[in-house]
Amino acid sequence: MAQHGPRLVVPIDVTKKPREQKLPLHNRWHPNIPPVAEVRVGEVFRVEMVDFSGGGITKEYTADDIKYSDQSVVHYLSGPIRVVDEDGPAKPGDLLAVEICNLGPLPGDEWGFTAIFDRENGGGFLTDHFPCATKAIWYFEGIYAYSPHIPGVRFPGLTHPGIIGTAPSMELLNIWNERERELEENGLKSLKLCEVLHSRPLANLPSTKGCVLGKIPEGSPEWEKIANEAARTIPGRENGGNCDIKNLSRGSKIYLPVFVEGANFSTGDMHFSQGDGEVSFCGAIEMSGFLELKCEIIRGGMKEYLTPMGPTRLHVNPIFEIGPVEPRFSEWLVFEGISVDESGRQHYLDASVAYKRAVLNAIDYLSKFGYSKEQVYLLLSCCPCEGRISGIVDAPNAVATLAIPTAIFDQDICPKPNKVPIGPRVVRNPDIPRCTYDGNLPITKNASATLT
Repeated sequence: MAQHGPRLVVPIDVTKKPREQKLPLHNRWHPNIPPVAEVRVGEVFRVEMVDFSGGGITKEYTADDIKYSDQSVVHYLSGPIRVVDEDGPAKPGDLLAVEICNLGPLPGDEWGFTAIFDRENGGGFLTDHFPCATKAIWYFEGIYAYSPHIPGVRFPGLTHPGIIGTAPSMELLNIWNERERELEENGLKSLKLCEVLHSRPLANLPSTKGCVLGKIPEGSPEWEKIANEAARTIPGRENGGNCDIKNLSRGSKIYLPVFVEGANFSTGDMHFSQGDGEVSFCGAIEMSGFLELKCEIIRGGMKEYLTPMGPTRLHVNPIFEIGPVEPRFSEWLVFEGISVDESGRQHYLDASVAYKRAVLNAIDYLSKFGYSKEQVYLLLSCCPCEGRISGIVDAPNAVATLAIPTAIFDQDICPKPNKVPIGPRVVRNPDIPRCTYDGNLPITKNASATLT
């Protein structure tokens, strides 16, 4: 009989650790990580995934697991998956079209978390303002999420994979490692933005610590060689990877460049919901989950559709089709930011500084309604808010905006002629699982916060 429904090609048991899964997972990019499954174009197949931490973050109402999490092992990916059609495997220079047919949390594991990493452990976009490890647990009711740690809000999730990408060629991997090593070694001396976001790591270079390479036996000579070359999964790159595009949900299609035979694509880092920018870094509602996918190979598609924006033919980026399914909101409260930092210093058309200012403005505003600033920071990282670069040409100020759907709150958060309302609908519960900050990095304080 003909098979109907998706074929399960990568199963996950959430009671087991990543190294104990039936098909081994991996947390690095390298052309020599062998595929764990093969699919044919046109078939619908199912890939299951652990959350990005591989189960290291628990449902317990404590932030200790966040504070002491090992950032060397983030993003356990399912795959690589080899793709073939009637002419054989995908070839370098092809495009791999990956359609998301369906997705969601793993049945029986319908919960997730949002967190702020300790400043000494990776931090986040606003780590100089929020240095403490903090965590909120979310529970799912169908398409909706709610949290006992951020009461008074409930919203539908636009569920998506944070990471989906193809394996790099050795040539492309060498390009990544060379440019990121240059940034790590010289960035603080040459890049003005580092003066503002200096508290974040400049890059995460190859490391054997926490490295998982699928079928390759740990500790073998082959493992040692690849572990010292393999790229970390933290940034998005030419192969796709950690793009964190929240709109890549049901019905979306991703056109990924192919750099190795078979494409060897991998996916992971499932999000129930995410705000634009994922500002707290561990900022979406992270969860275990599944994707049901269908692939197509566009022969010679890289040359046909992708123009390199760099010195080699490999300096290309994926193309995305957004699906037709997303939450609908009609009313938004929008916060603006310009490229003037918290010290009052003028920056030139710096969109990152402008977006940081917009997020800080939103946090301070919403904290007037009974929330702690940590609660709002976490909320803006995972709710369906919209970030925009609204102006990038009007020197000297870039203008960025952050739009928040007002319907997610159980109270009216818009400005009124009277003062902020005080009543039973206003949240007065600042309690949230949080650790102390024990590091020595300087903390940014709002200089005007004490002004009357």
